[in-house]
Amino acid sequence: MIKKILSFTEKRRNGFPRLPYPHVELFHWSPNDGRVNFGDRLADIVCRQMLSLRGYSLDDEVNREERLLSIGSILHFSETGDHVWGTGWNGKIPEKNFKARGLKVHAVRGPLTAEFLKKRNIEVSEVYGDPALLIPHIFQNRFTPRAEKDYVFVPNLHDLVLVNGLQDVVSPLWGWNIAITNILKAKLVLASSLHGLIIAEAFGIPARYVRLSETEDLFKYKDYYFGSGRKESEFIFANSIEEGLEMGGAQAIRYDHTALMKAFPYALWK
Repeated sequence: MIKKILSFTEKRRNGFPRLPYPHVELFHWSPNDGRVNFGDRLADIVCRQMLSLRGYSLDDEVNREERLLSIGSILHFSETGDHVWGTGWNGKIPEKNFKARGLKVHAVRGPLTAEFLKKRNIEVSEVYGDPALLIPHIFQNRFTPRAEKDYVFVPNLHDLVLVNGLQDVVSPLWGWNIAITNILKAKLVLASSLHGLIIAEAFGIPARYVRLSETEDLFKYKDYYFGSGRKESEFIFANSIEEGLEMGGAQAIRYDHTALMKAFPYALWK
C-alpha cells in the first residue's frame, strides 16, 4: 500500500498527473491548502504562452525528460541538472537547503540570485528579469491600463488577512487575468506582493513596495529591483498604505525585455 501511495504521489508531482512519456516538466510552487496564488501561477501561464508563440506545448513528447524552473523564489526546489529561466533565491530559506549541482541557467531574476549561484560554482547567464515582465509583450493587446482608480493595493498571500475589509484591494487569490485587469485599473499600485509590483511596472504604472509585515525576506524584492535596472539607493519602501500614497511610485524600471525572451530554452522542445 505504501508503495502504491508513493507511486501515485510521484505521478501527480506539482498537483498534476505526470505524462507517461518524456516531456519537459515545469515546476512551480502552489500553497498546500489548494489555493492558487496568481504570482506563482504566472510561471505556467507565461511558459505556455512562450511555447505557443513557437508552436510548442508543455504536453509535447520530447527526446529527453527535463525539468524547468521559472517564476518564483523556488531555487531551493531545484535538483541537479534542472534548467532555470527567471527563477530567484528565497531569502527565507536556509542556504544549506540548496543542494543542486550542474544547473543549466538561462536567466535568473536578478544579480543577487546570480551571486548566490556563482558562489556555488554554478555558471550563470548575465540575463536578468522576472518572466512576468514579458506579459505585455507575449499577450499583446489583451491587457490595457485604464487609470480608473487612484490606487489599488495588492497584498502578498501572507498579508491578505491584514487588509481584510479594505477597499481597492486586488487579491492574489483571484484568477491571473482578473488580478492583472484590476491592477491595470490603477494610476498607482501599492503592493507587498512582488508580482503586484512586477505587473504594474511591466505596463508602465508607478508602483511602490509596501512592507506590511516581516513575513517575506527583502532578498526577492531587492533581487527584482536590481535585475530591472534600479540601484540600492533607489530601493525605498513604505511601511503602510498611507505612507505609500504619500511617497507615490518608485523609480521606474530600466529594462529591455528582449534578452529574457531570447533566453527561453526552446531547444528543450526541438
